[in-house]
Amino acid sequence: MRQRLFFIIASLMMLAHATKTEACTGITLKSMDGRTVVARTIEWGGSSLESSYVIVPRGYTHSSYINGQKDGMQFKARYGYVGMAVETEENVTEGLNEAGLSAGLFYFPHYGMYEKFDPSNRHTTIGDLQVVAWILSNFKTIDEVKESIRNIHITTADPRSSTVHWRIAEPSGRQVVLEIVNEKVNFYENTLGVLTNSPGFEWHMTNLNNYINLRPGTEEPREFAGITMASFGASSSMLGLPGDATPPSRFVRAAFYKATAPQKATANESVMQCFQILNNFDIPVGIEFAGGKIPSDIPSATQWTVATDMSGKKIYYRTMYNSAIRCIDLNSIDFGKVKYQSAPLDKVKTQPITMIKIK
Repeated sequence: MRQRLFFIIASLMMLAHATKTEACTGITLKSMDGRTVVARTIEWGGSSLESSYVIVPRGYTHSSYINGQKDGMQFKARYGYVGMAVETEENVTEGLNEAGLSAGLFYFPHYGMYEKFDPSNRHTTIGDLQVVAWILSNFKTIDEVKESIRNIHITTADPRSSTVHWRIAEPSGRQVVLEIVNEKVNFYENTLGVLTNSPGFEWHMTNLNNYINLRPGTEEPREFAGITMASFGASSSMLGLPGDATPPSRFVRAAFYKATAPQKATANESVMQCFQILNNFDIPVGIEFAGGKIPSDIPSATQWTVATDMSGKKIYYRTMYNSAIRCIDLNSIDFGKVKYQSAPLDKVKTQPITMIKIK
């Protein structure tokens, strides 16, 4: 128990310093058959997040960590779910439940503010890093989440850590962003289907107006001051699209890549398209730190990418160690009988290479 608590506290301390190197990019695609796919990356350039997947059965009891101890509320899983966790299996960052509801945590440094922990509300208080688990355990619709969140208190799992905000999505395609600012809970309908990090969601939506000139395609040659100007290559109508790794730039880039992506016929094709789009958001380790100050020898700051077919109840993922796409099919799991379990996303932290034999 002491060793387990040590790792939990250590993970919270690590996440406390995530503000400079934590970056998440989320997109949403809808296929012609009416299915919705949500996808996202998760980044941390400081070290390996030791990520795992967890299988949580119906009836499993969670205990919330407050200040590094199990001082918060307990809640029992009404729905079974599959989650992606970082550092410890309790820190579910992204997941899907058997009712088809998806939820994910995105870092939100400097702009969020939860209510302070009140010991008298201990039994109705949950740490921010376990809100995804609470949502997946209890609800099948966004409206249920909005109604029930009035009855709980959300506070920081550790006072040194960054705040977060959340994406919640239904198979219908409806999606909201949950942000807690100045201790007030705010829900924003997210019809755009894009989310990154700070500043707040409404700011990002307003900022898109700065890029009203962008459009897909290539500019035609035109005369200017007696000379003919022509594009150097394709996609010149998108000149000015920001390419850096800051959350505002990633939000704009994700919005335009999503908006210009051709709609695919099936959810499976949309899943593959999500991975292709999110290739553009892989962050090399070196750009996040000053020269000579890279803290860890990992292959990428983008540690894993997930795409979720909510109607099909399938989660697909790949990692910085293995770009092969793997899938967990919730339809194959009996959440009434399966035992709680977790396993590393990568059994071996090496990119497999298939040798081509030439005869």
